[in-house]
Formats: sequence, structure tokens, C-alpha cells
Amino acid sequence: MALTPETTQAKTSMKKDLSYSEAAVLALQREMEADPRVVVLGEDVGRGGIFGQYKGLQQHFGPERVIDTPISEAAIMGAGVGMALAGLRPVVEMRVVDFALCGMDELVNQAAKNRFMFGGQGRVPLVARMPGGIWDASAAQHSQSLEAWFAHLPGVVVVCPSTPQDNHGLLRAALQCGDPVVYIEHKTLWGVRGEVDEGIDVPLGKAARVREGNALTLVSWSRQMQACAAACDALAAEGVAVDLIDLRTLWPWDRETVLSSCGRTGRLLVVHEAVQAAGFGAEIAASAAEATGCRVARLGAPRIPVGYAPVLEAQSRVGVEAIVAAAKKLAG
Repeated sequence: MALTPETTQAKTSMKKDLSYSEAAVLALQREMEADPRVVVLGEDVGRGGIFGQYKGLQQHFGPERVIDTPISEAAIMGAGVGMALAGLRPVVEMRVVDFALCGMDELVNQAAKNRFMFGGQGRVPLVARMPGGIWDASAAQHSQSLEAWFAHLPGVVVVCPSTPQDNHGLLRAALQCGDPVVYIEHKTLWGVRGEVDEGIDVPLGKAARVREGNALTLVSWSRQMQACAAACDALAAEGVAVDLIDLRTLWPWDRETVLSSCGRTGRLLVVHEAVQAAGFGAEIAASAAEATGCRVARLGAPRIPVGYAPVLEAQSRVGVEAIVAAAKKLAG
């Protein structure tokens, strides 16, 4: 049975059919209107960003608040950290997560640690947008899923929205957060459309229970949720009802929702697009096994670079058939 994702709702009639990118633009516009401290900086943001995720914002707010920068991720991230320490709430655009590696020192050694090292005297309330995942026909340097790197980093929040509604609600929550947020939107979800209700708040750290079932618990996030939902349809046709959970926030992750489901079903399958070795699914599986004693299984990409040729790229994808097979094996 499909469920409405668990969110905090306020009565409203402000529902719109929006794409994943349009939902992000709307969220950012609302936060910029509400708080003059919110600014944007990065490459190509003035023309709307390479995915349209800033479309029209520079025209609306001016180049003082939507700031085009030189091509230097280290400079962009460093400037964002300085802005945040000076009292602004910057949105730092990294174009894609692969390019963010050029700005890792500023994020890892400055943004993530400042609050701790200076006893809370400094705060770095920035949102670093780093589109991640396999980018169709874009090869190894533009198709990485690195969310586990950031989940391993103390001091940051890590968010991976899978729907337009969540991209709207979670981006607003991230902008209101007070700590650095690594915000990973999937590179190929921008055109996905869905109903977005501006009156729905999507809190950080709260998973969404998307389907209900007793055969096993299936946990995923970001674009991989599409394949998981399709797998659930195929399994349902064979009488296997799955409890499907969209984690949405990887850190802090919603232990209560996941462990409650695992305790009830006795089985957990974690599926992600990232390489399986040392992926974040291992953290969820180990935590569930320790807390509930449930049977666990993981399903992720092989430890290979993503190929450019379609036949090679396909080897790095976790498809519906593989998810169905893994679920049947675990439930059997």
C-alpha cells in the first residue's frame, strides 16, 4: 500500500505542479524574501545554473545577492565560509559533487569544525549544493555518488532529496538550519515533476515511509528511490509487500523509523546508487542488526569507475531486476 510521506503539514491551498529544479527555485526564493542574509554564490548562478536551479533569481534579487564567481571551487567555498562566519546565510553552488572536491579543505577543516573548535562562538550556516549521482553519458569524473564521505564528516548535515516536494521542503529546512549542510540533489532528477505544497514542512532527520508491508524493510534515497518503487510494484504483484523508506536525510538519519520497521519485518535491504564498499548502507545495516537482530543485506554499485559507453555505464547502475532478486533472496 502506498503511503503519503510523513511530513508536518499546515492547511494550505498553495499546491503547484513543479519540476525538481522549479521546486528548488521556489524554496530559495521564499527564503531569500524572508531573510535578507540569504545569498547565493557560484559559477553560472546568474544565468540560472546549469540545471535551472537558480532560474530568475538574479533578475529578482540582483547581482549583490546572486553572485557570479570565478571558476575556483576553493575560492567559492572559502568565500561562503567567510560570509557565514560574518553573519550571512550563503548558498554555495558547486555545480556537481565531483567538482566540490576542489573545495574540500574549506568544507572539511573550516566549515565543519568551526562551531566545535571555538566553543560555539562561530557558526557556519551555509548550504553547499553538490548535485550527485550518475549523470547520463558523462563518464567517471561526472558521475560519482559521494554522500558517504560527508556522512562520515562530523559537523555537517547531509541531505539527499528524491522528489520535488522534498527538494522544496528540505532546501528550506537546510537554509534555516544553523549548521553547514551538504545538499546533494541528483543530477538527473531536475526534470521530474510532482505536486509541491508550499505549506508542507519537511524536517531534517525525518525519513518518509513511502509504502507499507511486512515482508521486509527496504531503505534508499535520492534517484535510487525510483528503482526501489518499481521493484516494490513488481514484488507486490507476486504477493511480497515491502516497507519502503526514503531516508531523505543521511545525517542525522532517522534511526527510529528505520529500526521500528526492521523490528517488525525482521529483514532489511539497503539499496543505493553509490559504490557498495563502505557506502552509507553499511552504517544502516550494522545499526539495524545491532539494535534489532534483523537479517540484513546491502545492494550498491560495484567498485568501478562509471563508464562512458552505455554498456559500461549500465554496469554501475543498480536496476529494478537486481533489487527484486535481492529482496526475494532476503525474504525467502
